[in-house]
Amino acid sequence: MTNGNEHPAAEFDDAVHHPNRLGILIVLHEAGRADFAFLKQALGLTDGNLGRHLTALESGGLVSLTKGFEGRRPRTWAQLTAKGRRALQAELDAMRRLLDRVDQPAKVRSQLPHLDSNQKPTD
Repeated sequence: MTNGNEHPAAEFDDAVHHPNRLGILIVLHEAGRADFAFLKQALGLTDGNLGRHLTALESGGLVSLTKGFEGRRPRTWAQLTAKGRRALQAELDAMRRLLDRVDQPAKVRSQLPHLDSNQKPTD
């Protein structure tokens, strides 16, 4: 949560904010659980790329991985952990605060100490 002075972008969690990891977390939030092949197809990732991101998310305690078999075929299932759900929600909340700033630039400018409401920032 922001302290009031911190820009919402400063709240982004690098472990979550990476586009592929964020995509994995969102798919798992939507699906409840998904296997490796589904995540790979849904997100358009290679085996190696998806594997590295899942390993990073698992190491951070954001997802749990379960390996097993369906028939004779080995499968890896991923599922959000409680920590992963909280991290995803915090990331989405920070994004919403950032979007609010984009949607209301005059309000944001009026709150900045170095600009009054009639000044526009320079490019």
